[in-house]
Amino acid sequence: MEYMTEPVKHTPGHILCCDCGVPISPNPANICVACLRSKVDISQGIPKQVFISFCKQCQRYFQPPATWVQCALESRDLLALCLKKIKAPLSKVRLVDASFVWTEPHSKRLKVKLTIQKEVMNGAILQQVFVVDYVVQPQMCGDCHRVEAKDFWKAVVQVRQKTLHKKTFYYLEQLILKYGMHQNTLRIKEIHDGLDFYYSSKQHAQKMVEFLQCTVPTRYKASQRLISQDIHSNTYNYKSTFSVEIVPICKDNVVCLSPKLAQSLGNMNQICVCIRVTSVIHLIDPNTLQVADIDGNTFWSHPFNSLCHPKQLEEFIVMECSVVRDIKRSAGAGMISKKHTLGEVWVQKTSEMNTDKQYFCRTHLGHLLNPGDLVLGFDLVNCNLNDEHVNKMKSDRVPDVVLIKKSYDRSKRQRRRNWKLKELARDRENVDTDDERQYQDFLEDLEEDEAIRKNVNIYRDSAIPVESDTDDEGAPRVSLAEMLEDLHISQDATGGTHPVIMN
Repeated sequence: MEYMTEPVKHTPGHILCCDCGVPISPNPANICVACLRSKVDISQGIPKQVFISFCKQCQRYFQPPATWVQCALESRDLLALCLKKIKAPLSKVRLVDASFVWTEPHSKRLKVKLTIQKEVMNGAILQQVFVVDYVVQPQMCGDCHRVEAKDFWKAVVQVRQKTLHKKTFYYLEQLILKYGMHQNTLRIKEIHDGLDFYYSSKQHAQKMVEFLQCTVPTRYKASQRLISQDIHSNTYNYKSTFSVEIVPICKDNVVCLSPKLAQSLGNMNQICVCIRVTSVIHLIDPNTLQVADIDGNTFWSHPFNSLCHPKQLEEFIVMECSVVRDIKRSAGAGMISKKHTLGEVWVQKTSEMNTDKQYFCRTHLGHLLNPGDLVLGFDLVNCNLNDEHVNKMKSDRVPDVVLIKKSYDRSKRQRRRNWKLKELARDRENVDTDDERQYQDFLEDLEEDEAIRKNVNIYRDSAIPVESDTDDEGAPRVSLAEMLEDLHISQDATGGTHPVIMN
């Protein structure tokens, strides 16, 4: 007779803890976990409270020895920064895990939960979890300290334009805002004929000069002044100055080219109209619709000036207008504008409506003008043109009137404008009462010229109700599709970001 026997299961034996007598599985120390923890604290030497510096101005944390870093709340970068503060004590244990414990953003506390292991008592491995409290202390970084001082600067970029209208500066301001070129400035100061940008390093100033050269036609000169020197370490402290001059030509200026320059541009007429200024000067011949682009180097080689002051613009009323279909082109003529239409018009000054005096001229605004429309232009017949190139021209080559743009009701356009632009934060001195009128001119240029509008960030103004893209008079307006929402990113004291829609 056979008997079936079940296999014997061998279970590990238990021993008694040498301290409290509780049965435990054998371990190298022969002590239970509770008694082992009461005897050994592996977190000893690791500080439970650490101070960390935070700059309220630029929202950055201090990383020793001399670096300030941008870290979002509960990010990996901030966790790494916190662990570096206790790097030396942590080197004596094994770090298993580290994570943030949520705290209120305004509490000025960062809590990090650490899990560490260490070999104790004859090879026994003990694991422990504890929390390190980081106290956020406000401290202004060196860059923000120099910004607040407003007097400490290493380089300055002086931007100047010898003209009476600030259209180019308004356009330049929008490009600086769009590409964030103002972020490294210590201070921006506005004076009557330009802007001064102050920087804490020469490299930032050089970057600004390069940006200006790519944005508008300019030339510049650089100089530096010795402030102090150390003969022992052979170090020198300089202040650098970059003087940047923008071409003295603005949009809607009437200019007279030199004969040599006009011939090199495709036998253009010398009297031209500047339709816009971007990285080059865009000119159009109102007699032939021929266009040309002049860069900064060409302008400084063959300089020319504006013939009339913007305040000399006069209002005319269109009496007759006809489109010129057949345009006679001379040999070697350049490109013809496809966005304009050549027209022949008879106009009369609104100030001379009680007379029979009328003026005939050709214009590039043939696609916009109809009898009865109001148009702004320059009266060259009754104007004293003190220009060396005009004085050498034959009188029959100088037009009586040069029309610039169609005139609309400014107050109505301003009231219906449902968009806005941002401005640079700058110190103003001697603010001219004419600045507001010039700024309104720039806003109207944006509405009328799509090519300039593409380079500018336009924000919707929710305070103005949205209407149709055209008004009763047909004045050009910015479409709703071209506007951006004004999204403002605000940061709290611990680096967290919260998007807020600003009206």
